[in-house]
Amino acid sequence: MLLSSQGCVVPASPASGPAVPRRLSEADAIDIWIARWLRIRRKDLIARYGCDPRRLYEIWEEKRFIGSRDKALELLRQRHPSLLDRVDCGPHRRIPRGVPAELQPGLFDQLDGAQI
Repeated sequence: MLLSSQGCVVPASPASGPAVPRRLSEADAIDIWIARWLRIRRKDLIARYGCDPRRLYEIWEEKRFIGSRDKALELLRQRHPSLLDRVDCGPHRRIPRGVPAELQPGLFDQLDGAQI
């Protein structure tokens, strides 16, 4: 993925090869937010920036580059004003993988002394 001169995210040509690993900057964080809202695949973002997927989630959870989401939202308003009503610009929500044990307490407990 590359950013064109008009500010749109476009796919990189296959001949360009893999991205060189580097430290992400605030400008990268803003581009990553915009790419997320434009539904660019996570796999493509990882290939473009040559980073570990955890770095993307640090940006989306705003553990790094705090305030980059607000800057990206303002830039999205300038570049793509017609998309604002079709894009979910809400903050990232972590969905836990495991089911907490307290959701079904006593599921296999005996009922009134009867065996199950």
